[in-house]
Amino acid sequence: MKSDIEIARSVELRPIVDVAADLGLSEDEIETYGRRMAKVKLTALAERPSRGKLVLVTGISPTPAGEGKSTVAVGLAQALVRRGRRAVLCLREPSLGPCMGIKGGAAGGGRSQVLPMEEINLHFTGDIHAVGAASNLLAALLDNHLHHGNALGIDPRQVLWKRALDMNDRSLRHVIVGLGGKTHGVPREDGFQITVASEVMAILCLAEGIEDLERRLGEIVVGYTHDDEPVRARELDAAGSMTLLLKQALQPNLVQTLEGGPALIHGGPFANIAHGCNSLLATRMGLAFGEYCVTEAGFGSDLGAEKFFDIKCRYGQLEPAAAVVVATARALRYNGGVPRRGLDAPNLEALENGLPNLAAHLDILSRFGVARVVAINQFETDSEAELARIESFCEERGVPVARARVHAEGGAGGLDLADRVLETASSGRFRPVYPLEMPIQEKIATIAREIYGADGVEYTRPAERDVERLEKLGLGGLPVCVAKTQYSLSDDPSRLGRPSGFHITVKEVRPSAGAGFLVVLTGDIMTMPGLPRKPAAASMKVDSDGTVHGLF
Repeated sequence: MKSDIEIARSVELRPIVDVAADLGLSEDEIETYGRRMAKVKLTALAERPSRGKLVLVTGISPTPAGEGKSTVAVGLAQALVRRGRRAVLCLREPSLGPCMGIKGGAAGGGRSQVLPMEEINLHFTGDIHAVGAASNLLAALLDNHLHHGNALGIDPRQVLWKRALDMNDRSLRHVIVGLGGKTHGVPREDGFQITVASEVMAILCLAEGIEDLERRLGEIVVGYTHDDEPVRARELDAAGSMTLLLKQALQPNLVQTLEGGPALIHGGPFANIAHGCNSLLATRMGLAFGEYCVTEAGFGSDLGAEKFFDIKCRYGQLEPAAAVVVATARALRYNGGVPRRGLDAPNLEALENGLPNLAAHLDILSRFGVARVVAINQFETDSEAELARIESFCEERGVPVARARVHAEGGAGGLDLADRVLETASSGRFRPVYPLEMPIQEKIATIAREIYGADGVEYTRPAERDVERLEKLGLGGLPVCVAKTQYSLSDDPSRLGRPSGFHITVKEVRPSAGAGFLVVLTGDIMTMPGLPRKPAAASMKVDSDGTVHGLF
């Protein structure tokens, strides 16, 4: 089979104005970026009420290579179009960090991609760079305030705000700034996080519009004074200029699937660190423009789906109609004990041992009251016995299941999945897993117990102090966003399958007051990833005629 990039180049894209017209958008309601991409103006939502059904694509605990949730989401949207339904795909924007690190691209794959693939993966319309610029503007204004007398009395030892870079660079996790004498600023400890883990990215993806964006940016807690009082971005007069940098980035991006259907690609918060969903504005557009809005939440249901439900759906008053759980024989082998180097060989015994992981994710979704469908993302290395066993496992639990051959066949390979979704999707039963009025520690304990299957939660002493401070500041009524490993239901990536008899260890609780949630860091999670021994970037290049190589 051809590579992803070869398949992408073989397709003649429709003019983006025609794709927009399919959604009922006039040329006055979009801003084109060439002939193949556009931004949709926020005014396009004004006269269009939400009418579509919301379908979430999530997954089981993945292998390090990922299990193809984006590919399945694209394929499902294409299949729904083939079934005569107006389906709008809503995905996150790829980050350059994973693209240059492990993935090499994140726009779907095979015959189920979003296009233009190269532009989407490599800068796109500049949204992520705008988020980084706004984050770093706030950092610059903060350090400038310290340099020019520190009228707010900010304690340099209690600065929370980090700089941002959209690249995996472990050397920048912890740095010292302000060295070189008093003309170069106030020396203090600092650090970088990857842009897609920044609070500004989370704010962009939860903002209701330009005014709400500025309000949320002003609410950011940048640090504390010597008297332990919070200092917010609005006190540094930062919110207006940050909003200015994000004005264009707030508008969702319109592109197309490989089969010419509409796709809104907007926002990119990490799911193992941030809340892992595309923007609320893009999702609302998908629901307003289509009969079905197909979206995705990062990693497994314990991370992306939980945050999608408890944060995004809560704030956006969204009512999901169904959740598609992507399962692969490869991931079940991995959760059954097969090392990464042996995952491409059929192994029915290991798959059987890994099935409790699938059961755990189905149980997680049942706690939110959402209709469930299992999509078996099929690989050439899967045996018929393995696929049949996954099907019987789901049928024993009364969960609809379908094989998805969308990588090889596009929408045609997702027709069975589309039929299961159309038969299953229903609204009115969704419920978050905890009420907002719960104390912070009870919310964390509820997620640990009900979602991860933990026996309890342990706190470091600094984390306990964080919780005490946040409750005192009146932030206890916010939802929590747990940052943990994606490879395990626990906070230990080596505990695969459906672990039991474990506790979650909370090391830090940070306010993301602008985004409207509290970030709970567990285990060894870090907000700035590193590159692997052989990064995907090492195999990338561009010819003199502009032809890109190595991007899948």
